[in-house]
Amino acid sequence: MTQTLSRRLVAEGFGTGLLIISVVGSGIMATNLTDDVALQLLANAGATVGALIALIMMFGPISGAHFNPIVTAADCVLNGRPWRDLAPYFVVQSLGGTAGAAIANMMFDLDVLGPSSKVRDGGGIWLGEVVATLGLLLVIFLIGKHRAESVPLAVGVWIGGAYWFTSSTSLANPAVTIARAFSESFAGIAPQSVPMFIVMQLIGLAIALPLLRFLRN
Repeated sequence: MTQTLSRRLVAEGFGTGLLIISVVGSGIMATNLTDDVALQLLANAGATVGALIALIMMFGPISGAHFNPIVTAADCVLNGRPWRDLAPYFVVQSLGGTAGAAIANMMFDLDVLGPSSKVRDGGGIWLGEVVATLGLLLVIFLIGKHRAESVPLAVGVWIGGAYWFTSSTSLANPAVTIARAFSESFAGIAPQSVPMFIVMQLIGLAIALPLLRFLRN
């Protein structure tokens, strides 16, 4: 069934918000429970994997469950999604994510909108964002081409793994990056680090698109 734009936007906004609640909330809970950074990252990654799989299964049939403007842009290029979807998707993904950060902060009695003081910069971290974004797009659009039912699990597994094997802990998403700037928590990113992360995510998109066009033919 073809979904109306309003229904798709609600799904994208709520989905991104719930995703950020899982990312930020689990990060805060982890730091409340242990001082071991490795355990904090493990808890944060595990909660994100579970939530992401469930959210993609839940909202995928309605909006595509992008929760990520990079994925929306790639869908426009590769699958013919109308370009007019890109701007409203990005707006609701960013607003939904920011609302999710605020809700997670309030659950744990932190400042409602942060901001984060966690600076993330340097060439290695920026390269990590390129790798994380490139890999995410390959997972979605190569697996989705022939085994769409496997995408929720594959995306969750990729993001969970990339928490550990990328230096940036795999934000791989401009809307999520913006939202996480509004939480002074383990999962936060300082506002001054956001622009370069988004640039790296766009570079990942630019590398992925020609590769996907070649591999999907």
